[in-house]
Amino acid sequence: MNEQLKFNGAADLSKAKHLPVNGPFDENGREILLSLKNVDITFGKGDRAVKAVKNASFDIYRGETFSLVGESGSGKTTIGRAVIRVNPCAAGEIDYKGVRISGKIPKSVDREVIRNIQMVFQDPAASLNERATVDYIISEGLYNFHLFKNEAERVAKVEKIIDEVGLLPEHLTRYPHEFSGGQRQRIGLARAMVMEPELVIADEPISALDISIRAQVLNLMKKFQEERGTTYLFIAHDLSIVRFISDRIGVIYKGDIVEVASSEELFNFPLHPYTRSLISAIPIPDPLLEKNKVLFTYDPSIHDYSSETPELRPIGHDHYVFGSLSEIEEYKKIREAGIPLKPVTIKDVNAPADGQKEEEEKDADDNVSHEPILDTPLHDTGTAWLGVLAFLFPILGLIAAAVFRKHNYMRNRRSCRKGSFIGLAFRGALLIIFLILLLLAVI
Repeated sequence: MNEQLKFNGAADLSKAKHLPVNGPFDENGREILLSLKNVDITFGKGDRAVKAVKNASFDIYRGETFSLVGESGSGKTTIGRAVIRVNPCAAGEIDYKGVRISGKIPKSVDREVIRNIQMVFQDPAASLNERATVDYIISEGLYNFHLFKNEAERVAKVEKIIDEVGLLPEHLTRYPHEFSGGQRQRIGLARAMVMEPELVIADEPISALDISIRAQVLNLMKKFQEERGTTYLFIAHDLSIVRFISDRIGVIYKGDIVEVASSEELFNFPLHPYTRSLISAIPIPDPLLEKNKVLFTYDPSIHDYSSETPELRPIGHDHYVFGSLSEIEEYKKIREAGIPLKPVTIKDVNAPADGQKEEEEKDADDNVSHEPILDTPLHDTGTAWLGVLAFLFPILGLIAAAVFRKHNYMRNRRSCRKGSFIGLAFRGALLIIFLILLLLAVI
């Protein structure tokens, strides 16, 4: 039956009661594991309805890493949660191996989808049950799907996966709160990979981790892909990491998929303005170049969609861009020219960065730093001895306060001013008392 479904196309696959061994193949012979077709996802009802994802369409091929990138709130996680059937689709459909898995589906298909599609969550602390041991957390899927013959086989599977993610067997008896963030994410990865899934949705799995730990987790994911042929839907907002781990990248902006291309194609020819703005925001390791980098800012008002409806259209080279027909023609001309685009512009390294010259002139005028915490000098302690000296010599204290202000020693300045004012007030009070006593003596 599976072989028949494999070759009969989506019409037969949509009626399947079980998932086939393989999904449909595209014209290039690539197996389409997951396919989103004109998917809309809406939250709320009536006037309060918010369309979080609009007409999203893309395919994920077996064995690849497809990254979905965009700013916070763009709809990345919403799509990932829709794939695992947490968020319902308001329109369109999601197909897995050619079988529709969105909406109402047979229980047999639903069970196989849960078994074959796993998710690694962004927050490694919140995604783990704090009241369960690591052994139970990893074994829960094995229990639910009866993926072991006896207790010895279950223990062997758990110990093997815990070793593969770089943890020790004695960790199995501990609880999540006893681990660091990187170790918790390894537990989350082990929980997903022990099920031997075909597709793993990684929802920003490294954003909450330190830089060195990020590399370790990414290397683990890459190792599983090479050894098991795992397919990843990698959700992220950091393009600097996405470039080197992805086979293809989809860019999403406010619910719209605005560009889809292979990793090198996207970085060499970022045709949509929003993609260019994301690439230009990638930090440059050299601080001098970063200071003189000119950011490309995306302005949605540059598009005129009053007469034409924008769509995600192909421009060749397995590259898709969101736009009107006139924009697509311009994108095609740019791409066919074959000249790589440079979304990042570096000014003369000897010139000040934008706004820096004006800031320097303004600081020279008022001699006041706009970042007093960052710019506070080392010896600006505001010691009480300055206040005592200013009390004894108030005029010198006011002069010292003016000098400290000029050099941004603000704590020392306040101490001198306070001591000087108290000293002057004290002397003033003594003078008044002396005059009163003198007047009384004369009378």
